[in-house]
Amino acid sequence: METKKRKLTASNLEKIAKGATIAMVGALLTYLTDTIPNVDFGQLSPIVMVIFSTLVQGVRKYIADE
Repeated sequence: METKKRKLTASNLEKIAKGATIAMVGALLTYLTDTIPNVDFGQLSPIVMVIFSTLVQGVRKYIADE
């Protein structure tokens, strides 16, 4: 089902919420990894967050597809 321009449906909001949750989990994993002694990503932290977010999405899809 296609959404009309400048309209948000419940389905759209659900997709936005899922994406935001995946991004937050990726950021949380990055933060938790940074708190481990001797681990410092420095300027690479945003890239690590993207990698973690992608892994979270992959795990979510793997679990959902079963």
